[in-house]
Order: sequence, then C-alpha cells, then structure tokens
Amino acid sequence: MAAPPLVFVFAAIAALAILVLVVFAFRRWWRRRGQRQRQRRPLQTAEAAPTPVAVQDEDIDRPLLSGNWGDHSRQSNSFLGSSVGEPSKIQTNRSNTSPRSHAITDTGRIYPAECCATQGETHVINVENDTTEEYQLGSTLKRTPPPKWSTPDQKHRRRVSGEDNHNGSVSLKDNTYHSSLNLEVIAGPSHGISCSRQSSRPSMLPITLGRVPPSDLVFKDSEVSGKHAQINWNAKTLKWELVDMGSLNGTFLNSQSVHHPDAQSRRWGEPAELAHGDIITLGTSSKLSVQISLQNQRVPAGVGMASDPMVARRSGRKLPMEDISFCQCPLQGVEHFGFFGIFDGHGGDGAAKAVSKILPENLGYILSHPETKERVQSCADASDVLRYAFTLTEDAIDHQYEGCTGTALLIWFDQNKDCFAQCANLGDSACVMSVNGRTIDMTEDHRVASATERARIARTGQPLKDGEVRLNGLNLARMFGDKFLKEQDSRFSSEPYVSQAVRITKACTAFAVIASDGLWDVISTKKAVQLVVEGKERNAGDSTSAAKVANRVLNEARNLRTKDNTSVIFVDFDILRTDLCIAK
Repeated sequence: MAAPPLVFVFAAIAALAILVLVVFAFRRWWRRRGQRQRQRRPLQTAEAAPTPVAVQDEDIDRPLLSGNWGDHSRQSNSFLGSSVGEPSKIQTNRSNTSPRSHAITDTGRIYPAECCATQGETHVINVENDTTEEYQLGSTLKRTPPPKWSTPDQKHRRRVSGEDNHNGSVSLKDNTYHSSLNLEVIAGPSHGISCSRQSSRPSMLPITLGRVPPSDLVFKDSEVSGKHAQINWNAKTLKWELVDMGSLNGTFLNSQSVHHPDAQSRRWGEPAELAHGDIITLGTSSKLSVQISLQNQRVPAGVGMASDPMVARRSGRKLPMEDISFCQCPLQGVEHFGFFGIFDGHGGDGAAKAVSKILPENLGYILSHPETKERVQSCADASDVLRYAFTLTEDAIDHQYEGCTGTALLIWFDQNKDCFAQCANLGDSACVMSVNGRTIDMTEDHRVASATERARIARTGQPLKDGEVRLNGLNLARMFGDKFLKEQDSRFSSEPYVSQAVRITKACTAFAVIASDGLWDVISTKKAVQLVVEGKERNAGDSTSAAKVANRVLNEARNLRTKDNTSVIFVDFDILRTDLCIAK
C-alpha cells in the first residue's frame, strides 16, 4: 500500500534538517582546522605586510574645521544683530536684477563693458542733497553668470598656511608682502635700545642678538651669550622667525623656551614664528618687545591701519593672526583709483593672503582697459567691476579647507575731482562711512544668523531650521575659499554684496572705517563713528592723525576684551584727496 503523501513531506523535512546540521558541523570543523594551521605557521616578516600610509602629526591634530570656536574662529559676531532671525540693519530697497551687459573680450575673457544703466538706474548716493539721517543699502544685485574657466581637478586636501600652490592660486613665496619688524629692549641692563628691519631688504638680515659685536643688538648683560639668538624673515611662510643660537642661558618666547632641550650642547634650537606683541627674553632679565606691521604698499596721507591678534580669554595666549589688511593707492597701473581691503581668514591665513594679492590684481587688470575705466568714471558705478573681480578671484584660489571674508572698498576720482566710494563684501567684515555727519552702512551681514542671509538660503529650496545658526560648523554662509564645503552644500555662496556708490564732493566731510569682526563683536557702527570723530578732533593738525585714529578704535576693542583678531583701516577722505598719489 502506498504511503500517504504526508509521510513523504515529513521525510523530506527531516532529511533537509539533517543536511543542514551536517553542513554546520563541517563548517565549524573547517574553521578550527584553519586556526590550528595558522598557529603552526611562522609569523610573516614585516616586509610582506602592505606598507601603511604615512600620516603626519599635524594631519592628526588638525581638525577639518577649527573646533575652538569660542576663541579664534570668527564665530562670535554681534555686528548687525546676533540672534537668529534678528533683522539686519540693512534693508532691501533695490531691484534684484542688473541691466548691465558684458562685451569687452580679451584673450578669451569677458570684462564688464556696459557700466551705465538705463536712465534712472544709476545708483549713487548724493549725501549733499539728501536729508535722511542714516542710509541703509540694499540687497545683492543678481548678475549674468560669468563664464566658468576650466581648471585642473583638485583633490580634497588640507592646505597648510603659506603652502605654495601650483594649480591656479597664488604662490605665497611672492615678495609682494613686505613686513616691518621693530625690536625694543624693555627690561634689563640695555633697556631702551632698539632695532628695525624690513623684509624687503634681505641684505640687512638676519638680525643677531648677542653680547659682543658685530651683533645687531648688543646687550650689556652677562647672561646673554656672545651670539645668543637670531631673527630672520621666512619668505615661504611670510613670517619672522626667532632661533636660539646655542646660548648658555636660553631664549624664551612669551615665557616658553625655544632653545635646544640640552642647553649645554650649544646646539641651535628650532625656529619659532614671531607675532605682533610677542615678548622675547634672553636669559632671565633682558626682554624685548616685538612690533610687526604688514607693508604691502605705501600708505597715503589720510589712511591709518592698525591690527592686533588679541588674547584668548581662557588661555590668556595670543591668538593666531589670520587677518590681512591691504591698501593700494593708486591701484597698480590705474590712476585716480584706490583700493582698501580686509580679509579675515578661518582655518588658517592662507586663503586671506591669497585673496589679498589676487583681488587687487584682478581689479587693476579689469580697470586697465580704458573703456571700462571711462565708463566707471562717467557712470559713477563700479558694481560690475567689483562683482566680476570677486568671481575671478574665487575661481583662482583652490583652498579646500580654508576660507576668508572679503571687504573691498574701491575709491576713484572723476574729471571734476569728486570722489566716489563703492564697497563689495563676503562674510562679516564690515565697512561704514560717515558723510557730512550721516552714517552709511556699506556692507551686508553674511552670517547664517542674519535675517537677510536666512532669506537667501530659503530661496535655494533648503531653508534653515529654527535655531540653526551654522552650516557645516561655520557661522558664515558666504566667503572666499572653503571649496570642499561648497561642493558638499550648495547653500554656501561666493556671490558678493555690492553697495551703491557714494559721491563725496569737495564740500563734503567724509571718512570710512573698515574692520574685521573682532571690532564689530564689541563696538557698534555708531560707537565706531563717534570714536573717529573724537579722534579727529583730538589729533587735528597732526600729520599722523589717521594712524592715531585707527589705533584709537583698535584700543577700544582691546579694552572691551574682544576675543577675535581685530584689524582696522581708517580712511579720511578730507586728507586723502590732497595726496597727489591718488588725486593728481
């Protein structure tokens, strides 16, 4: 009799279960056999193993983005409002389109050719005929996207400050940057002696500190060795460096030893970078103060520049200086034009240095075309020139993990000797002007917390959440550089805000203050204008009044304990128009 179908089903299931158990047991036996064989096998030599990838210590220690936001990463700004959604001081009151066209071509590049808008479209603030107490400029004008130039593919890598760039951005070995070093003995038997050197005169370098001639600074101190220490200019990093020359009693920088650990070996120590305000100690009693200033070009009359890295509140140490200030009057190769700029770096100073060199060159090259220069002067509008120079500069740099703000004030004189000023900016470094006692904000706040910037981001289709004040760790949404972040998040932008042009007639009294966010963290624009007015009155008739006014503003930020690098440029148009280098 045939077995019922149900019996066959149970038999098949039982056979399958037995097969699974056999396979499982065999696999366990095979694994144990392999382990016993590996234990008997001799150890492989190190040469047979794959070579590990070398990792530098600095790559391990350095985060992708600086984590010390509280001290020196430009993340604590209060200028133009600091709370989420707080309205900016600058209101939108202009059209979002620009009628300008681009037509001049040269070697494949396109330059702004049509600066003049149709009748009624030229944006010039004539303060003399306006009774408003305070001017507030409008939103960023849209423009026709410029052509994208092909550039070599760049790998995502960190850039070390001062590193040479052979793929489109500036080589920081260029000696365009000239620095002035001033040393003064402030304590010890040789108190009062001093020494100054320029980086542009290498024949006068290095500076030797010692007890006997031919040292450049001779100390009457028995603790100082015959040749104790040396200071030289590093053209690669654009820094002054201190090195101990094997002294017996040691060399200290801000109380930290920089001599060789074995003082009796008489070996030289490792070079240590100097910063403005450092204190060098030779032995125990002789102390020197270090004063460093950047001298890109001659500073004309009526212009004052001052900067200070400031001190971190928690550690009490000086912050790394990542601000770069720039002044060029006249603009190289372009008469009757001048340029002032502040570039506040984050993640290092490499991007700020690169932009401070490339942007003025781009402006000078564009304005070197006679047609473009004439249109700017006749139409009293350089917005397309500024916007296009910013675009070319952003395309020229390839800083993946560094970025910087950019605030550029372009001034020029027309045929009637009237002065015009127009500003473009990315980030939170700001410019404010005062004309006949009226305050004009020349920049726009590009922090993520700004209401205007949040509105721009919302228009991209990816609005910010309530309470969100950073994008990928940054509190800025617009900047130069940071190419890696821009590739990851399209909400980042390098589209500058461009102000209206401000006309300054011969009858006007006018000045401008440009500063990094270290100033605006603790001082309002109204307070800054008040400090300048008081400083001008106090130093009237002094040939160095502009520098004293700039330092007065800087000192106020220092007294209020700002926790960020602070740089200030003061431009007194009343004096500047008398300088033949710009207004001839």
